[in-house]
Amino acid sequence: MGFWTGVATYAIIWWLVIFMVLPWGVRRIDTEDLGEMDDPGAPQNPRMVLKVAIATGISAVVFGLVYLVITSGVISFRA
Repeated sequence: MGFWTGVATYAIIWWLVIFMVLPWGVRRIDTEDLGEMDDPGAPQNPRMVLKVAIATGISAVVFGLVYLVITSGVISFRA
């Protein structure tokens, strides 16, 4: 696996994982806390930094497994 192929693979894995992690722990804003232009479906505390950190860690583990499988020759993409 080349460098840029690895970067692209990691980026795809990261985006898939971040979309899976985003709904974790989401709670709506209470109706009494809503402002005039607030969306009632908006999360009360999105904790994006924590979710990005979790997604990065999970992606690193998954990428490591994918890298090992591809470089070991278990799965070959060459004809």
